[in-house]
Amino acid sequence: MLDVKRLVLLRDLADYRTVTAVAELHQVTPSAVSQQLRALEAEAGAELVHREGRTVRLTAAGSALAAECEHVLAALERAGSAVRATRNQVSGELLIGCFPSALSTLAAPLAAALCDRHPRLRPRIVEAEPEEALIQLKQRELDLALSYRYQHLGTAIPAGLTSGVLFEEQIALAVPEDLREVTERDGVRALRRKAWIVTPEPSGCRDVLLHVCHSAGFTPRAEHTYRDFRSALSLVAAGLAVTILPMMLGRNPPEGVAVLPLPGPGRAIETVIRTGTERHPGIVAAISALRQLAPEA
Repeated sequence: MLDVKRLVLLRDLADYRTVTAVAELHQVTPSAVSQQLRALEAEAGAELVHREGRTVRLTAAGSALAAECEHVLAALERAGSAVRATRNQVSGELLIGCFPSALSTLAAPLAAALCDRHPRLRPRIVEAEPEEALIQLKQRELDLALSYRYQHLGTAIPAGLTSGVLFEEQIALAVPEDLREVTERDGVRALRRKAWIVTPEPSGCRDVLLHVCHSAGFTPRAEHTYRDFRSALSLVAAGLAVTILPMMLGRNPPEGVAVLPLPGPGRAIETVIRTGTERHPGIVAAISALRQLAPEA
């Protein structure tokens, strides 16, 4: 019988490529990871990892086994959800990751609705950008993630995770009020000589800003870096910079800021869960509540 925890290490090695990265992910030493992988090879009766000094790569057998890991984990998740579904009440802890711009519009109302409808359920909100939340989901540090994907970028959901769209949101330009007229007339290109506010890497918001500017024929001059777009709008109001932000954050802008919707695709606001947890009672309750809250958001 193959050990599931060792299978997870092999899967993560396939994703992250180095033993050191896997060790950091699981907060253990690289030698402990190597030891567990050797034990998995003994269980499987095959060489799974080819070692060349400090470099490792999966063998054909290792790649095949890593690919099957997600099916095994999904089956175990379904089994656990089936047991939970036999209980009379929705209860226990539910860890919900949420990106910053939806904390007040989605996460807080969700937590309130769940506490009201299911007194024995304890929702816990964790702020996390999609790049972090998807990793935490796969490592079982979250049960559900409120995430987003920009349609410009065509980013795929990682294997082992399942997503569902709540709603689609437009993106917008935030410019000083005195640039409204020229920006409405000439679009993004009118801002090619301006200073821009970007988010730190890695960030889907940063990637889509660069994509929009490059499509307009220029590379933006990234003068300022902010994680919180609402706070960054103070720079826009002062006439010091421009930026692109989700429409959710463009509501009620500060005085002196013009928020102009951009034509074309925006971003999809999604729920993401581990494949196999679709019948988990807490997750079912949370997604049901989110679908009711989505029109207000």
